[in-house]
Amino acid sequence: MSNQTDAQKHHSFFEDVIRYFDYAASFVNAPEGILEQIKHCNSVYKMRFPVKTSRGIEVVEAYRVEHSHHKLPTKGGIRYNENVNQDEVMALAALMTYKCAIVDVPFGGAKGGITINPREYSVDELERITRRYTTELVKKNFIGPGIDVPAPDYGTGEREMAWMADTYAAFSMGELNALGCVTGKPVSQGGIRGRREATGLGVFYGTRYAMSFEEDMKKLGLTPGLEGKTVAVQGLGNVGYHAAKFFFEGGAKIVSLGEYNSSIYDANGIDPTEAKAYFSAKGTLHGYPGSKALPNNTDVLEVECDVLIPAALENQINGSNAARVKAKIISEGANGPVTPDAEDIITARGGMIIPDIYMNAGGVTVSYFEWLKNLSHVRFGRMEKRYQQNMNNSIIQAIESSTGKALTESQKKVLDRGADEQDLVYSGLEESMITAYDQIRATYLKHDGIKNLRTAAFVTAIEKIAVSYEMMGIFP
Repeated sequence: MSNQTDAQKHHSFFEDVIRYFDYAASFVNAPEGILEQIKHCNSVYKMRFPVKTSRGIEVVEAYRVEHSHHKLPTKGGIRYNENVNQDEVMALAALMTYKCAIVDVPFGGAKGGITINPREYSVDELERITRRYTTELVKKNFIGPGIDVPAPDYGTGEREMAWMADTYAAFSMGELNALGCVTGKPVSQGGIRGRREATGLGVFYGTRYAMSFEEDMKKLGLTPGLEGKTVAVQGLGNVGYHAAKFFFEGGAKIVSLGEYNSSIYDANGIDPTEAKAYFSAKGTLHGYPGSKALPNNTDVLEVECDVLIPAALENQINGSNAARVKAKIISEGANGPVTPDAEDIITARGGMIIPDIYMNAGGVTVSYFEWLKNLSHVRFGRMEKRYQQNMNNSIIQAIESSTGKALTESQKKVLDRGADEQDLVYSGLEESMITAYDQIRATYLKHDGIKNLRTAAFVTAIEKIAVSYEMMGIFP
């Protein structure tokens, strides 16, 4: 999104995470030493390396942080952004630890970042930077299918992951599981169907399930379900776009969209796929047919809506604008989009925040599926799809024979197909999000002192991680 303000630049994201952790830890019955171990980052690697570009030799600054080794490998994305710094990467690595624990994915948390604006570099230059960064990680043993497994994040995608996998393979000739060194790869390079949309789809599944509890929605003045609810989305990148798309297809009305340089509003609803195509062609959302251009790109955060999805960068909702946020539910598609002081303001007026460490866990969940696919060397659904299809066909024939009525072709099409890889990924993701929310909500209802879902999510994660450390026998 827009360049950070001075207040945002001096705001410590990692201190926010520590603040959340310390409060949540007061509800956890675990030895102080274990809590201290969980709280801090285990390994911080800051690097600088020269890269030849069209402007000459540039020195690039980059990071990789492994927050927790209670489970291996560690896992977390690689971010390309001009504002990447050590504090941010440490915070994101810590959030990954808690996120993996919440959805029961057996990874420790990690994160990486390169301090560049990818829009200012050619594809060739980005490839050189990515491959050199991967080389530095290999040198220090900060990457590998059993060590540390990066993934895409803000400013990166399948292309960068393919470059990283190829570079790692060049240093690991003969390693059978080399493709498992990163996730989020193209399907043709060992990726998995459904990974691209996984985080946005997880936001959709998680919000939809949270909105299914009548008693919780009643407190917000809402009816259960998504049908007809108004939604605003900040960010039309991978997370924001897919979240908006699934909400739109799920019956919600997208009334506002925002990007780094523009935001729009239309009370009649916006088709996010058409808006995304318009932005790609024009470089701005302003002028999108039927919409009203909002004065500032961050105004999308302040429109009247039932659900707001900040899916850009951290600290977007802070003490300076929180009082103007009108959404009843904030589903954190981004990492850390709401600062602690902003959260206090929003919850005080009765708003509900579904926290990032649960809400955007869809990416790491499906990354886990991809990692398993790489280690097993078999595509999901390959073994059972045709068997399921033949079984379903037999059931259809038995129904038709016993009832004397034939199903329509459309009914047969729905019933007689076997599950393919994407079906299984979607099903596994939905199950993971529902199970995790049930655990968070149970924690929230169990403790009278827990005032919001974020604290409940942290407590849930810390309890699981503490058990892992105690089982390891590190602390007598």
